Amino acid sequence: MPVNRNALVRYKTIDNCLRNRYRLWTLEDLIEACSDALYEYEGIDKGVSRRTVQMDIQMMRSDKLGYHAPIIVKDKKYYTYEDPDYTITNIPLTDQDLGKLTEVVDILKQFKGFTHFQELSGMVQKLEDKIHVSKTKERPVIDIEKNENLKGLEHIDPLYQAIISKKCIELTYQSFKARTSNTFVFNPALLKEFRNRWFVLGKKKSKDPFLLLALDRIEDIRESDQPCISFDEASISNFFKDVVGVSVNNGEEPQEVKLLINHSNAPYVLTKPIHHSQRLVEKNDEGIVISLRVQHNFELEREILGFGDYVKVLAPSRLRSRIKERLAHAVDLYSTELNKSRIKHFGKKLEARGTVTVNHVYTRKEISKMGSLLHHYRSANPSDNQQVYAIRGLLGKIPELRVFLLNRNMKYILSNIDGNLFLTKALFFNKPAQSNWYVTWHQDKTINVLEKKKTEGFNGWTKKEDHYGVVPPEEILRNTLTVRVHLDDTTEENGALKVMSGSHNKILTDAEVDLITGNGIASTIEVMSGGIQLMKPLLLHASSKTTNNRNRRVIHLEFNSVELPGDLKWAEKEIIPG
Repeated sequence: MPVNRNALVRYKTIDNCLRNRYRLWTLEDLIEACSDALYEYEGIDKGVSRRTVQMDIQMMRSDKLGYHAPIIVKDKKYYTYEDPDYTITNIPLTDQDLGKLTEVVDILKQFKGFTHFQELSGMVQKLEDKIHVSKTKERPVIDIEKNENLKGLEHIDPLYQAIISKKCIELTYQSFKARTSNTFVFNPALLKEFRNRWFVLGKKKSKDPFLLLALDRIEDIRESDQPCISFDEASISNFFKDVVGVSVNNGEEPQEVKLLINHSNAPYVLTKPIHHSQRLVEKNDEGIVISLRVQHNFELEREILGFGDYVKVLAPSRLRSRIKERLAHAVDLYSTELNKSRIKHFGKKLEARGTVTVNHVYTRKEISKMGSLLHHYRSANPSDNQQVYAIRGLLGKIPELRVFLLNRNMKYILSNIDGNLFLTKALFFNKPAQSNWYVTWHQDKTINVLEKKKTEGFNGWTKKEDHYGVVPPEEILRNTLTVRVHLDDTTEENGALKVMSGSHNKILTDAEVDLITGNGIASTIEVMSGGIQLMKPLLLHASSKTTNNRNRRVIHLEFNSVELPGDLKWAEKEIIPG
């Protein structure tokens, strides 16, 4: 059935409206949108009648055009698609459509070989293949790269029309980093595609820097009556000249990047350059050295990392360091994968020996983040001498540590030991060269509570900053789990903990402590940076002074799964997030 141009404009406009799920569409809204579209594209200013739009909706619902559009009315007022993924642009091609497309392909093929039409060669073959598949129902001969879940393609046409007609628009946009969407006037200048994702380049105001927006983050586009700004054509044409991809650092000069590509990948890079500025610098026994003149951005890093160990950054040093750091972190992600079958036995081992060591619980990146947060806090509190090498109530003072300390590995370990554990204490201490000490054999027998409440079985009350320390009944201590998170490699030379295995089952008298330490054999618990030591608090332990002048930064955490009796409350209780 032939369809005139005006009807197609209306169908497409209604389709665009109903695909926009962020707005409710009445019949009057659809009439207004169709009238605006006909005026914009065809110059028709008499508007569209109510009956015309109603008939358009019925036509789209029917099978006459092959649309079968699932248009429904909600609350007897608002039009929408019952299937949120439906669009008339996805319907199969009709015989009439295929005939017209075949004519177009035949015309385009006549221009084959002409310089001005070289860019059309691949497009013609793709279009011809699409027609062949639609006619014969056979498999495609050309496999076109595509993303079935790509969003925002419906915005290409209105943006294209706005650019060529030099009109500004009103956008509703939500970036990945923003919690809510934002509506603003935007002057589009250029549509850009990169790796199956579309972007629009433009400005909010004439003096503003260029802004690049992803089409899949656009929620709505409306016409704006504000005058469009004029652009410097050269600045638009050269905007992406110095980058790989689409991330442009405004005002940053490009720099020379030198890459060593091994022999097996050299032909690939030479025949498909990474950037138009690529040139061959030299050939040697290892491979080839190429040079690029580009800005350092995310896409450049991703391109280099995509070659894995087939490429080496020679210059500049900043990019070289960045790639080394990212590769090291990638290896870390694999190194910190836990042996889950081993973890199942941690509970029994703790009961038997009183301690278990687990290395590679935290990545170097997580350790670095925690070290940075601790350093920043200590630098901001220089007058508090007591907190220079020890910080009590740690998560209350540096809550940002929580997400790193209770990472996926830590939560998995804790849940396998006791699924009801919650945090009861967190403190940090360091043993640097300028504040060196040794700790005699002892058991950890105190817990922290909010207020002093005389309770049977709780003795030895002490005041500690804004809470109290107290020795609870033995069963509470036996239920306690201590986790020591090591931010530095801890060896015998820098004060690693020494323990007496099996001494954790009860509170010991001084005589019993002397007897055990005098006749038993101590074990030194060496833990790598990023590792943890699980320990029962009643396990006898001690530590020596450091002898290698290196830091021994440890975050001490205590967990329990029982509530305190009466009115007593844990001072630092925190539920472990799921």
